[in-house]
Amino acid sequence: MDNDNNLTEVNGDKNHVQENITFKSLGLNDVLCEACEKLGWKTPTKIQCEALPVACQNRDIIGLAETGSGKTGAFALPILQALLTTPQRLFALVLTPTRELAYQISEQFEALGASIGVKCAVIVGGMDMMSQSIALAKKPHIVIATPGRLVDHLENTKGFSLRSIRYLVMDEADRILNMDFEVDLDKILKILPPSSTRSTYLYSATMTKKVAKLQRASLRDPVKVEVSEKYATVEKLQQAYLFIPAKFKDVYLVSILNDMNGKSVIVFSSTCTTTLRLALLTRNLGFTTVPLHGQMSQTKRLGALNKFKGKARSILIATDVASRGLDIPHVDIVINYDIPTHSKDYIHRVGRTARAGRSGKSITFVTQYDIELYQRIEHLIGKQLPQYSTHEDEVMLFLERVNEADRQARIQMKEMEDEKKGSRQNRKRKEKQNGDFDETKSTNKKRKHESNDSENGFGVKKHLKKKRKN
Repeated sequence: MDNDNNLTEVNGDKNHVQENITFKSLGLNDVLCEACEKLGWKTPTKIQCEALPVACQNRDIIGLAETGSGKTGAFALPILQALLTTPQRLFALVLTPTRELAYQISEQFEALGASIGVKCAVIVGGMDMMSQSIALAKKPHIVIATPGRLVDHLENTKGFSLRSIRYLVMDEADRILNMDFEVDLDKILKILPPSSTRSTYLYSATMTKKVAKLQRASLRDPVKVEVSEKYATVEKLQQAYLFIPAKFKDVYLVSILNDMNGKSVIVFSSTCTTTLRLALLTRNLGFTTVPLHGQMSQTKRLGALNKFKGKARSILIATDVASRGLDIPHVDIVINYDIPTHSKDYIHRVGRTARAGRSGKSITFVTQYDIELYQRIEHLIGKQLPQYSTHEDEVMLFLERVNEADRQARIQMKEMEDEKKGSRQNRKRKEKQNGDFDETKSTNKKRKHESNDSENGFGVKKHLKKKRKN
């Protein structure tokens, strides 16, 4: 592509969905129509209505739609339809920026392809390389991966190749095209078959100029399917802000969580430490809370997510690892405890609620230090948000209890840190001891070996044996 003027655009009317459109009328075969019915997908969403006919023409797609609008179905259904027509192992590669999103996409593929026996492999960091290598050796139909771990396997796993891939999907494409993944992405694109022999789909709720760069590099005559304004949030989402002094953020958070008792809430904070502190603080006050952040092991991250998804915990306190793509239908409220530094992350965060036509609420805490960041968000979404109403005197009744819970949380964090340090030191000590022991063993072996050599060399051993016999 020489310039952006060659890009075909399909703009869905936001307020008008054509009636009587079914998955069947969009060209899906009966098997997949039944699969959609089993999942409770009665009618196609706007992005699916626009994308499926284009995908059936084997065109490359840049899909732009608000979060919770059925983007996964928009790329999974045409891939499964093509797989049914020409069955082949290692048929499609889906790249995602976060591990949790990779598992979620895999679940959707497996649910839609259950009746046709679709096999998926999830290749993400934080999990055992060997078991992933075994899964890849079985040649699944769909590989869903984060870029870094996929490159590890391409470089180190013998016999694993993506030369036969027919479909490449980048979900949350603007994030994957970010500087963080640039080196890994270049390596992957070099190994994949040329763009002339595969279809490429880019999907996201927010698009950046980087997409224009990539569409020149590896897309062929793409169609831009757009069913929302560039940075839109869902219509059924009630958004508000709360202007408060920074030192009282914890108290206001506890007060709101208390008011929302029984509802499902995601609280976003900017760092792993704050996430853990807030989780411990709220637990100390009797809330059923679970944390999710990047410093947790992958097993614990999945465990936390499953507890929240299964409603065993009503509050999830998370960093931005949970802001993209995660589909948890029952989320009622999103609270931005810390305002996101990148305005686009706001759209992804609040998109965790009001999904698939449901309504939802978001509240953003704005302190004296966040005014500029907040103004950028309002400018991006093109609207001024109302202030969330609270009664200060009622909120301040919690102050003493919150301060005590916070003090306890900090003590708990210190104990956890000391425990980690202790176990690290023990591990190092053991390794050192084992190292010394191995060294001693090898030295003794060497000496024994040397003495045997010298004895054999001089024929002393033979002589001693004879002597013993006599």
